[in-house]
Amino acid sequence: MRKEEIAAMSEKELLDSIKELEDRLADLTFYKVIEPPQNPMVFRNSRRAIARIKTRLRQLEMQKAIEV
Repeated sequence: MRKEEIAAMSEKELLDSIKELEDRLADLTFYKVIEPPQNPMVFRNSRRAIARIKTRLRQLEMQKAIEV
């Protein structure tokens, strides 16, 4: 997921995508034990996407705190 895509999302959409990505990462980790993945970069990309989304959520939280 790109930064521009993440910036355009609402807070609810961000939370939903975090849940989806964390579930996907857990599945990938589970299947990694059974069979090596075809593309091991999927793990890194998923973790980075989760971190980007969490960073955006924190930015939104800080903006709300400043506005109050």
